[in-house]
Amino acid sequence: MAREETRTMTSPHIRSSAPSEPPRGATRAWPTRLLVLGIVLAAVNLRPAITSLGALLEEVRDGLGMSGSMAGLLTSVPPLCFAFFGVMAPRLARRFGPGAVVCAGMVAITAGLLIRPYTGSTVGFLAASALALMGIAVSNVLMPVIVKRWFPERVGTMTGLYSMALALGTATAAAVTVPVTDRLGGSWQTGLAVWAGLAAAAVLPWIPSIRQRGTASAAEAPAREEQPALRITRSRTAWALAVFFGLQATAAYITMGWMAQIFRDAGVPASTAGLLLAVTMVMGVPLAFVIPRVATRLPHQGPIVLVLGVCGLAGYAGLYFAPASGAWAWALLLGVSNCAFPLALTMVGMRARTGAGVAQLSAFAQSTGYLISIPGPLLVGVLYQHSGGWGLPIALMAALMVPQMAVGVLAGRDRTVEEEAAR
Repeated sequence: MAREETRTMTSPHIRSSAPSEPPRGATRAWPTRLLVLGIVLAAVNLRPAITSLGALLEEVRDGLGMSGSMAGLLTSVPPLCFAFFGVMAPRLARRFGPGAVVCAGMVAITAGLLIRPYTGSTVGFLAASALALMGIAVSNVLMPVIVKRWFPERVGTMTGLYSMALALGTATAAAVTVPVTDRLGGSWQTGLAVWAGLAAAAVLPWIPSIRQRGTASAAEAPAREEQPALRITRSRTAWALAVFFGLQATAAYITMGWMAQIFRDAGVPASTAGLLLAVTMVMGVPLAFVIPRVATRLPHQGPIVLVLGVCGLAGYAGLYFAPASGAWAWALLLGVSNCAFPLALTMVGMRARTGAGVAQLSAFAQSTGYLISIPGPLLVGVLYQHSGGWGLPIALMAALMVPQMAVGVLAGRDRTVEEEAAR
């Protein structure tokens, strides 16, 4: 899943054709190994800022006196940052080089994770979280460019390694944050700040890249390319895919931000709730390799959309009627449902005929989709606060799955945005 996400998020801004020859030093063993280490460590750090907070959200709310509405706003910050800060990445890369920007991104993640638990206020916590998420956003966009530039013959291998590292960081933070917090004395501040150490370690392999501007060449290519004339907003498929992307992102961020809390409020121990969230996240690793391969062999991806949607509806029904007794089953079902993400990115590549069309469709679907996803986690927090329980929020999650299935079926039809835009 991470592979498709990062590759597609990059395409609207950075499209490199035949990569130029790397500098001579890149052929040496130790710079290559250092770069591989940097890619892996950076990928590991692209999600713990989100999932570690989800595991300790109750303690953070109590410690800062945060209302349910404000907690919902906090869970809406990641898609907001990904939608806006990621746009800055290509311009920064053209000026400083992608490697240097990723290094700065790791510094921003380290600073944000270290500062936010000790700000003592909700506003400070939100600001520090935004700093960390800004580093995640620019790194998420630029790292595939570095893979393409320095490993042109091993893009698939390196992207797979990067994807597994991202999934590992996501699941590990969800699973071990609570046990680590207990080991370190039970302070939620320490439990969140400990992840800054992992981010700091990711800074070191990227320091040499600050002096190397050669990696900027891939980022400079778009400036020389003429933008295509495709009017993407005239395509119904583009709009359907954008809404599908936004609704599946809404479900994903609600899951990351609130699912552990739902289980804890149902009587599930905090450590087990973190493991359940980790299971949901880990489900995306094997399925992200299977679903795109199946999707590309079908003329219509609607059946896959419906299967994933039914799994989501079943998972939400389980959370509503028996959240504790069937917790593991609901976590698995929601993990399958969240694999609508790699399916959406696969359909981006299938619904456009040309490379320029794919880039435009990806930019439109993802930017519009992330904006659509922002209100969802906030609304869940508001409903939870005012209703005093999880009945209404879970009903909202299930209700959103219905239009997700509908627009997903429309987006899965065998047609291209170029054809629709021309008509």
